Amino acid sequence: MPRAPHVAYFCMEFGLHESFPIYSGGLGILAGDFIKSAADLKLPVIGVGLLWENGYSVQRIGADGQPHEEFPRYDYSYLRDTGVHVRVNVRGAEVPCNVWMTTRFGHVPLYLIQPARPADRWITHRLYEAGTDVRIAQEMLLGIGGARALTWLGIPVATHHFNEGHAVFAGIEMIASRMEGGLTFPDAWAATRGEIVFTTHTPVKAGNEEHSLKDLRRLGACLQLSGAEMRAIGGDPFNMTVAGLRLSRKANAVASLHGETARTMWKHINDAAPIVSITNGVHVPTWQSPLVRAAAGDPARLWDAHLLHRGELLAEIERRKGLRLDPEGLIIGFARRAAGYKRPDLIVRDEKRLAGLLARGAHIVLAGKSHPDDKLGKTLIARLVSAERTHPGQVIYLENYDMALGRMLTRGCDVWLNNPIRPLEASGTSGMKAAMNGVLNLSILDGWWPEGCEHGVNGWAIGDSESGDDARDLAALYDVLEGEVLPAWADRARWVAMMQASITMGVDNFSSDRMLRDYFAELYPAGETRPVEMPGVMPANR
Repeated sequence: MPRAPHVAYFCMEFGLHESFPIYSGGLGILAGDFIKSAADLKLPVIGVGLLWENGYSVQRIGADGQPHEEFPRYDYSYLRDTGVHVRVNVRGAEVPCNVWMTTRFGHVPLYLIQPARPADRWITHRLYEAGTDVRIAQEMLLGIGGARALTWLGIPVATHHFNEGHAVFAGIEMIASRMEGGLTFPDAWAATRGEIVFTTHTPVKAGNEEHSLKDLRRLGACLQLSGAEMRAIGGDPFNMTVAGLRLSRKANAVASLHGETARTMWKHINDAAPIVSITNGVHVPTWQSPLVRAAAGDPARLWDAHLLHRGELLAEIERRKGLRLDPEGLIIGFARRAAGYKRPDLIVRDEKRLAGLLARGAHIVLAGKSHPDDKLGKTLIARLVSAERTHPGQVIYLENYDMALGRMLTRGCDVWLNNPIRPLEASGTSGMKAAMNGVLNLSILDGWWPEGCEHGVNGWAIGDSESGDDARDLAALYDVLEGEVLPAWADRARWVAMMQASITMGVDNFSSDRMLRDYFAELYPAGETRPVEMPGVMPANR
C-alpha cells in the first residue's frame, strides 16, 4: 500500500455493478462512480463500507399490481480477506468483524466490514433495514468499525470523508481515542474535526436521521463520551446530519441550488462546518455509450447510434412485457427511486392531456423501486402499474430498476423526465447520464438542472425557478411537451443538434472526474482548525 496520505471515503452503499447489489439508489451509485473516477485519475482515495448479507431488494409486481420484495444472496467470493479483524461492542456484546477488500469493478480499493460470526449478521442482514437497533448497529459498524479497520490496515488517512450522516460514529471513535490518549474533550473534538469532511445529500426530513441518546447509549454508540458531550455534537435526539456538520472542518452540498437550500436549512446549528457546493457527476466510462461517444461529432452517426440503443430498449420491453412499441414514437423515460417528492406519477395524473399525448404517438416508460418499508413509495409504484393497465402498450412500467436497466433507459429513451418538488431534489444524477447519451432532459429546475439547462438548446425546463404546486407543475409539464418537445421531435435535424449540445454539456460539466478534481481543490485541503466552544461541558479529562 502506498504510504501517501489518503482520503477515506465512508458510505453505507456502493453502486459498482448490478452483479454486486450492495446499493439501493443514487447515494450508492454516486459512491461507486466516485471511487471509479479516483482510480482513473490515480488519486489517493479508498472506500469504506459494509458487506451486506443479502442484495438490496429485487422488487416484483404481483398480480394485484402491488410491489413485492425478494432478498437474494449474491456471489462475493472474489473479495479478498485482508486478514484484519476489528471488534465493535454492540448492546454490550463484542462483535468481531472481518475486513474484505475488492478492486474488481475498476475502482480504488474498497474495504468492506462484515461480522465474523453468522449470529451477528442480523446487523448486516440487509441494507437500510427498518428498526432502531439494527440501523444504529449498522452505523456503528460502518463508523466505529471502519475507523478501527483503517488503523489496523496501516493506511495513513489525511481526510475522513463522510458521505451522508451514516458514518458519523467514526468521528465519535476518533474523539474517544484522543481522549484516551490524554486530550480533553474540546481539544479532541477540535483535532478530530480537522481530519473530517462531510457531504449532506437531502433536504428531505427522512434523509436526516435522528436517534435518541438513550438508544445510542444502550447500543454502545457513545463509546466513552458523556451525555453532555454527545448532545454538544448532535443534540438529543441525536441528529446524524447535525453531527456530521459539527464533526467536520468543511461540508458540501451536491449542487449549487442544494447549497443554498442546505445553508438555509442548517443555519440555526451553532458551530457547524461551512457548507460549499460541489455538484455531483457521473462516471463517463460506466454510463456513456461508447457508440455515442465515438459518434457525437457526426449527426448521422449519432442518430444511428441512438436508433441502435432505442432498438435495444424496445427489444427489452418486448421481452419483459410482450409488447411491440411503435418504433417511430417518442419515448419519454422516467426512472428513479419511488419517493413522494419525486412525483413519479405526475405525468399520469391528467387523464385528458395524457390521452392526447399518447394519441400523438408518444410512449411513457417508467421504472423505479421503493424502499421495502416505504408504504408511500409502494403506493406510487402501484399507481404507475395502474396507469400501465389503463393504457396498455403506451404507458409501460418496468419492474426491478437496477444499474443494468438504468444504463439501457438512459441510452434508449428520447426524453428524460424529472419532476420533483423544488427544491427537494438535491442533485439527480440520472439526468446527467441521459444527457451524455444525447437523451434530452425535460425537468423541473431543481438539483443539477439549473446549472446545465439551456432551454430549447440542450433540453427543456418545466416551469420556472419558483417552487410550484402540483397543479401548476403538471400544467407546465404538458405545455412544454405539447408546445416544444413534440415539434422538436418532428424536426430531426434540430433534435440531433440538441442531442449534440446535451452530450457536450453532460461530458464537459457533469462527469465524476470533474467532481473529484473539485473535491481535491475545494474540500480536502486542510485549513485552520477552529477551536470548539463547549458551553456546559467540563474540559477536564475523564
